[in-house]
Amino acid sequence: MSRYDPAFEDLPASIPVFPLSGVLLLPRGMLPLNIFEPRYLNMIEDALKADRMIGMIQPSATPARSDKEPPLYAMGCAGRIVAFEETDDGRFLVSLKGVARFTVAEEMPTTRGYRRVRPDWTGFETDLEEASHGAVERKKLFKSLKSFFKAQEIEASWDALNETPDERLVNSLAMICPFEASEKQALLEAPSLKERAEVLTALVEMAVLDTGGGGGDNAKQ
Repeated sequence: MSRYDPAFEDLPASIPVFPLSGVLLLPRGMLPLNIFEPRYLNMIEDALKADRMIGMIQPSATPARSDKEPPLYAMGCAGRIVAFEETDDGRFLVSLKGVARFTVAEEMPTTRGYRRVRPDWTGFETDLEEASHGAVERKKLFKSLKSFFKAQEIEASWDALNETPDERLVNSLAMICPFEASEKQALLEAPSLKERAEVLTALVEMAVLDTGGGGGDNAKQ
C-alpha cells in the first residue's frame, strides 16, 4: 500500500464519475486514460485540485433521447490519479489506480459538465487490503486461458503469469480481456477474489466455446 493511498475512513463523500462502457477498474489495478472531451478535462483539473479521486462506472443502457444522459450501473470503482501528463494538443494522459468499489447512493447536480455521485462505501472495506495468495484455482483458469488467448491471438508469457500473485493476475485479466459490458460488470460485482476468479474462468470458457475453440495444451504449472 502506498503512503498516498487513502484510509477507508478518509474516502470522500462525493466523487466525479467517468462513465465508460466496457471499461473496468478494480482495486489496485492501473488504468490508463486519454482525456480529450472538454467536460472530462474539467473533471481531471478539478480532481487534481482536490483528492485526485475519480469513479469509473459503466452506463447501464443507451438513453432514449440524445439529450439525456444514460443511466449508470449501481456499482463502480473509485481510482486515484497517480500520474498525469499534458499533451501539446490539449489532452491529459492519466494513470488511475483503483482504490475501492462503491455503490451509487445518489447522483448529484452536474458540475462543469461532468457527472458526480455520492458514493456508498459500505461493505467495501476489504477492497483497501490486498487479497491473500492461494484462493484462486489457477490450474483451471490457466487451462481455459490457453485456448482463449489462442483464439484471440494474444501472446502471453506463461512463466510470468505463473509468477504473478493471485490478485494482480485475476484483476489484470478481468480489466484487459475483451468482454462485454455486462460481463465486465459481473467481474466488478463479484464479492471476493475467489468468486471473481470463478466468474473470469466461466467467461473465458464461454468465449472459447463461442469461437469454436477448446482443447489446447495445458499451461505450464
